[in-house]
Amino acid sequence: MDAVTVIVGTTKGVFLIGADGARRDWRLRGPFCDGWPINHAAGDPETGTIWAGGGSDWNGAGIWRSTDGGADWTLSQLSNGEFDAWIAANPEEAAQFGATAAPPAPFTGQVSAVWSLARRDGRLYAGTKPATLFASDDDGESWTLVQGLSDHPSRPEWEPGGAGLVLHSIVSDPADPAKLWVGISAAGVFATEDGGQSWDRRNRRSNADAAAHAHPAARPHPAHDEVEVGYCVHNFVRAPEAGGGDLLYQQNHHGVFRSSDGGRSWDEITAGLPSAFGFPIAVHPRDPDTIWVLPLNGDTAGRYPPDASAAVWRSRDRGESWQAQRDGLPVRDCFFTVLRQAMATDRAEPAGVYFGTNSGSVFASPDEGESWVEIARHLPTILCVEVLHRA
Repeated sequence: MDAVTVIVGTTKGVFLIGADGARRDWRLRGPFCDGWPINHAAGDPETGTIWAGGGSDWNGAGIWRSTDGGADWTLSQLSNGEFDAWIAANPEEAAQFGATAAPPAPFTGQVSAVWSLARRDGRLYAGTKPATLFASDDDGESWTLVQGLSDHPSRPEWEPGGAGLVLHSIVSDPADPAKLWVGISAAGVFATEDGGQSWDRRNRRSNADAAAHAHPAARPHPAHDEVEVGYCVHNFVRAPEAGGGDLLYQQNHHGVFRSSDGGRSWDEITAGLPSAFGFPIAVHPRDPDTIWVLPLNGDTAGRYPPDASAAVWRSRDRGESWQAQRDGLPVRDCFFTVLRQAMATDRAEPAGVYFGTNSGSVFASPDEGESWVEIARHLPTILCVEVLHRA
């Protein structure tokens, strides 16, 4: 098994890019998961198990699992898709292609794709489209609905983002399995402290002054001006070992934010960045003060790096200041997009940072963003990047 495996979810399945502990020579394998669109993935560093979640209206929604480093995969299907309906309606034609319908899935008609995965304290969570949370206590073989979130009184008000109404981020407190946060576009951040029985909506701005920006995406929505952050949270992370507190960082459609109280209030930390708009955010595995973002030029301006010059921006002081990191990245004529789940870190020393583009490239930095190297290119559109790091 490789010491470091970069798990890359694409529109045409999962690819695995592995290297030894030196993180120099990278080897690409795949595609896996029968060519399904894979929106997110997760790995267990103890066992090496990999999960990949995705699907579509055509495939249905499901979670693939490999326990042997990607050699073999099994599918746990949450819902059947249009393909299964076509097979049932056209059995003779389907037989010519060797196609057989999947068994009836338990949540058919309720969800169309898996959008996020997280494993915490032996439990596996899956977020779906439309925004629903599921949990599995048998490594993904069977799933139950986390009813408390679905019953939240604000649910009739949730509105879809550009990709639909999706639950795309799942964050937990390793020291307290009962605490969990999820991000929903476009409904915001929700938190539970009782294992999912009840949930709080946590989008309130703090009393600190908001950063001033020319781009319209930086301004709060008129419906909650100066009161709440934009409901279209793109991605968020929890900082490690935050002194017993719950330090969260969020990349929102309207800027970058920090919360020191588990999302109960948010400070804007966009000042110093070239744009308020972007999708991913990543946090250092050991240093709660260090984060990375990849700004894009705006929601209606093309969604590519400002001035068509790629840069990852790092902060060492919780977003109070930012530094551009460009060494090894395409600094001219660069028009790619990096999506919300397409940036991750490993647990090495120094920490590695990775991101994937919609143009099919994966970039890696073995030195916390100081320098970058392209470790894969010409892949399908990259939807997610995660790292399985085994000591």
